[in-house]
Amino acid sequence: MKKQLAVILVALSLFNGNVWALTLNEARSQGRVGETLNGYLVALQTDAETQALVSEINKARSVSYQQLAESNNIPPDEVAKMAGQKLVARAKPGEYVQGINGKWLRKE
Repeated sequence: MKKQLAVILVALSLFNGNVWALTLNEARSQGRVGETLNGYLVALQTDAETQALVSEINKARSVSYQQLAESNNIPPDEVAKMAGQKLVARAKPGEYVQGINGKWLRKE
């Protein structure tokens, strides 16, 4: 079940990334957003465009996490945490991620 869930999470994150590809990639590379271990984006800049992007992506992620949780009979927060770990690990150099201690780190 965990292997199936991992495959679904990867496919899901690729789909979501493709929908927002240019805008999300720009926001990441410009340091406007950061990935967290809880599976959601955080706006590191407070402009309206960044806030709107973060809100839309987090809404889509929440729906996806809920669907995956229901289909695998596990809590949604567990799905979100697994996704968050993968998203943080896959962050590219120069992108911001939140460490275990809560501090923002720029990936090298």
